[in-house]
Amino acid sequence: MKIGDIVELGLWPESKKTTSQKGISELEELGYNLFYIGKNADLYTCPGDEPKILLVRSDRCSVFDIPLKLEIEGKGILQTAISNSGAKFAKEAGIRTAILSENVDESLSIYPRCQFMELCKPLEAEIDGDVVQFEFIFRNYLTGSLFDACQSGNDPYGLNLPAGLQQWHKFETPIFTPTTKGVKDIPLNSAKVREKFPEIISSMENLFKKFTQFAEDNGIVVVDTKFEIFINSKGEWVLGDEVLTPESSRFIAREDFDKGEFISMDKQILRNFAKENNWKEKAKDLKPGEKLPVDVPDSIKNKVLDGYSTIKSRLSK
Repeated sequence: MKIGDIVELGLWPESKKTTSQKGISELEELGYNLFYIGKNADLYTCPGDEPKILLVRSDRCSVFDIPLKLEIEGKGILQTAISNSGAKFAKEAGIRTAILSENVDESLSIYPRCQFMELCKPLEAEIDGDVVQFEFIFRNYLTGSLFDACQSGNDPYGLNLPAGLQQWHKFETPIFTPTTKGVKDIPLNSAKVREKFPEIISSMENLFKKFTQFAEDNGIVVVDTKFEIFINSKGEWVLGDEVLTPESSRFIAREDFDKGEFISMDKQILRNFAKENNWKEKAKDLKPGEKLPVDVPDSIKNKVLDGYSTIKSRLSK
């Protein structure tokens, strides 16, 4: 299927610019054609007429939607393995995902970075007069931006949480804090979004609870998780490619959490380093298509890789 066919099906947003660059030669020779270069992964059209694409993860990094001139060798392979494991967990829980079970030829050098994906478009709906795309976020603990909002007396999701809750308060049942998906994620009223998508939210909530328990049994505390929902060519809703991974969730080793050491094992490691080094401020002068040059010590890179490796070994299905 060619990119023109994908566009014709209405499954590729006009806002995402395709590329005419050539991709990895061993894929191009087999009839896979690079058509999109993302922040962390590349997409290829596939030979044949099936509505699917090939996602190839790179070692590129980004934080806060800032494209970085940074690669961490080995991250892409680890992330793909964790994503496949998360997709398997979701499927066993009865949730459709965009990740297909087939694989490319195992003899290809890029095999461990590849996932076949069903062609999908983002879930959209009108909320308060605007058509928006969504990030469905579930939280087990009060921390991060929600804690900051509570400290300031704000209630961005309409949750009416009790006053005076301390950081790292554990909620009896996960709370739902949806946002828009875009350059800036804007909090949405939790009840309104539930009303729009009762079946999807209920399914995601159950999946999050099951995964939280599974992770806890295997030595990892799940702080929160973001789910992105897409619509496939048959009009069915499916879960996107980042399923219960360190790119979409915050994980802490059980042994650290129990000692009150809230050390992230995920993308938060790089986010924290970015905050300390004012990457957001530095990125304001970037021109379209430019990447922010950053100097990241091996100690930080190794922390990221160690975290991903631990997550993979403890959560592999």
